[in-house]
Amino acid sequence: MHPKILKKLTEEISEPLTIVFEKSWKMEEIPEDWKRVNIVPIYKKGNKNNPENYRPVSLTSVPRKIMEQIIKQSVCKCLEDNNMISNHQHGFVKNKSCQTNLIPFFDRVTSLVDGGGEEAIDVIYLDFSKAFDTVPHDFFINKQGKLNLDGTTRRWVQNWLENHSRSIVISGSQSGWKAIMSGVPQGSVLGPVLFNIFINDLDNGIQSTLIMFADNIKLGGVASALEDRIKIQNDLDKLEKWSEVNRMKFNKDKCKVLHLGRNNQLHTY
Repeated sequence: MHPKILKKLTEEISEPLTIVFEKSWKMEEIPEDWKRVNIVPIYKKGNKNNPENYRPVSLTSVPRKIMEQIIKQSVCKCLEDNNMISNHQHGFVKNKSCQTNLIPFFDRVTSLVDGGGEEAIDVIYLDFSKAFDTVPHDFFINKQGKLNLDGTTRRWVQNWLENHSRSIVISGSQSGWKAIMSGVPQGSVLGPVLFNIFINDLDNGIQSTLIMFADNIKLGGVASALEDRIKIQNDLDKLEKWSEVNRMKFNKDKCKVLHLGRNNQLHTY
């Protein structure tokens, strides 16, 4: 049903939907229809004939999204009350944004560079390849199990992730259905929160300055002395190891180094 129809029938359908939502939560599963997702490819850049240059956005049931919003509130409250999400994460986090991600980081960098220009600063920009689409479900379920979520909500989220199928829709034509084996749906309400849970331990053991906005990462610090550059390289090695263990891949074409300071050695990492 079109969202406009649902909106006009608010009074008539609110009670039946409440029954569906309550039953879904208590049974720790979602209706099978909600697990069938239409994927619309959104063009990003580059050659339009290359499927790699499109972002797959999921079009899902509106009632499902309402249910996701209810579950999201419960999950986010648990994360906030227990201070579980890393302070380095600024994406999809309450009271944080692109601005809170950028301003403190660049304030720190510019203060070092402007302090006489003697300090060399290296900033490394990192990006995962198809991050939302490649989250391994078994790894996420294991990490979610370590949170202080109530058991029913945790199992509902697990069921929400599993046994999805998708169909690609382009210009009115539709493909057949295929199983979704990994990832959190782009365009869903719950997806960004679940991704934050999955990537939350990325900064464990990192000594350099690190800030994240979802899967976009900035890593850097003073690089004047050899030991400074070794420290940054060691942190890069830790991030690479994390990506291997968690079955994620960095998009090396988008990983760049910014060298700042007059005495910068332009080190190759």
